[in-house]
Amino acid sequence: MKILKVDMSNLTVKEEDATKYKRLGGRALTSKLIHDEVPATCHTLGANNKLIFATGLLTGSGASSADRYSIGAKSPLTGGIKESNAGGISGLTLGKLGVKALVFENVRDDFKIVHLSKDGVKFDDATPILGKDLSEAATWLRDAYGSHVAVWLIGVAGEQRMNLSAIAGQDKDGHPTRYNGRGGLGAVAGSKGIKAIVLDATGVEKNRPNDKELFKASLKQYHGWLMETPGTAKIYPELGTAGLVETTNSLGALPTRNFSIGSMEGYKNISGETLRETILERGGEGTPTHACMPGCIIRCSNVFSDENGKRVTGPIEYENIGLLGSNLDISNFDDIAELNRLCNEYGIDTIETGGALGVLMAQNVLSFGDAKGAIAALKEVKTGSPLGRIIGSGAEVIGKIYGEPHVPTAKGQTMPAYDPRAIKGLGVTYATSPMGADHTAGQTIRAQLNHHSAEGQVEASKNAQTANTILDNLGMCMFSAGAIQGRWDIVADLVSAYLGDKFTGEDIINIANETLKVEHAFNRKAGFTKANDKLPDYFYEEENKASNTVFDVPQEELETIGVQRHDL
Repeated sequence: MKILKVDMSNLTVKEEDATKYKRLGGRALTSKLIHDEVPATCHTLGANNKLIFATGLLTGSGASSADRYSIGAKSPLTGGIKESNAGGISGLTLGKLGVKALVFENVRDDFKIVHLSKDGVKFDDATPILGKDLSEAATWLRDAYGSHVAVWLIGVAGEQRMNLSAIAGQDKDGHPTRYNGRGGLGAVAGSKGIKAIVLDATGVEKNRPNDKELFKASLKQYHGWLMETPGTAKIYPELGTAGLVETTNSLGALPTRNFSIGSMEGYKNISGETLRETILERGGEGTPTHACMPGCIIRCSNVFSDENGKRVTGPIEYENIGLLGSNLDISNFDDIAELNRLCNEYGIDTIETGGALGVLMAQNVLSFGDAKGAIAALKEVKTGSPLGRIIGSGAEVIGKIYGEPHVPTAKGQTMPAYDPRAIKGLGVTYATSPMGADHTAGQTIRAQLNHHSAEGQVEASKNAQTANTILDNLGMCMFSAGAIQGRWDIVADLVSAYLGDKFTGEDIINIANETLKVEHAFNRKAGFTKANDKLPDYFYEEENKASNTVFDVPQEELETIGVQRHDL
């Protein structure tokens, strides 16, 4: 495996041996490279920031749900270190090409298509796809380079270097809907003149495990766990992540009307059960279960169709429902699907977009429940109008522009669809993770504790942050965590057999904790202090009437996570 470093200022490529990073993958590798090579105080859209694509340790192994990859940089949204991971086929194809990390350096004014194949790297003019919706741009790329290629690309928001811009990869059917959404990484790509990356693995031999027998035995055990665990065997395939709507609403954690309360009167209209029924009734191109990666057993994704059975968008995830639905007081799936579709076409993060629109509604720039108004406002992002640029700046900046104190962010990033007053472990994660408000950095909703109580939440979050970092390093989907249940030794056998380098369960845990230390260290050098490890004041002061709670985990307890992570 190799590391490719691409200088976008002069379009040169340098190849480096990846041996010294052979035990690092995904998030561990992106964060290590950023910590070591990016000045922490640099401008996020300047020449000193780097954009890094890295495969997980198990990417390409054939293990179910393990073809994810990470993208890392200093974030325009948070000002700190950022990693965002996704599934689909793009990371898998990068791994097939023998690239462990693809590092982009420097900046560029014009846009290029970066083409990778076994023959090397070439650069093409991106003018034909500038300003186009991503579905159209992806089709053009497949027509130009072949239907077999995988792509990453940014949308019009990334071209304009907006804070909420994302990077899109492809699902197994070729749709550019698998998003590295968080942190504004699409803006970093835009600053470097990267419109698209085309990956062509033609003529490359298939990846094979070093120890076939051990790999086969470990894989059988892991796949058995997936198929015998109710969540991965039944709930996710049937309802997807949307199945969480019932759970969070009952806990008083479903964000409603700009996180002012944690339940919605019409929540059943946007539940996972209703989503499944709607898709099945309409038939056609829609499907309630879909695998974004080849061979995925979990199949938690979906495709939403209109009343005539024509594909509208996919997937509609719980986060999209919570931020573009209940958070805006919108309870119609067709409206949510259209907002979701526009986000996908413009290349923007659905979570940050929902947060931005919610703050605008709190200021009466838009009205809660006005789906048509929200859709019209979102279309301004494409035009780059003043309103479009304001939305593109993200919720935190909008709050400052309009003087709105009720802004549901942590470290500048909008919270995912869980009110931290009702699921307090996630509140701890939002406050203390180096990634800012990000449920994938330490999901606690399935922890066996009273989510409304402050007791035990710090320990639950700390453990979840380690577990989620492990999965990010391996390239595994976080939904496999419930099946693995912390049995890291078997996972270590899987990694050892695939790579030919001996790992233990303890090694995997230690690498994850070291990754977290590296990330906290970068943020400290970037100027982060204890003051950054908290939630907005109103979550401590204003009761969530649906859960009858405030966020009351003591600050001194939150800071113990930072102390434990800050000894690098």
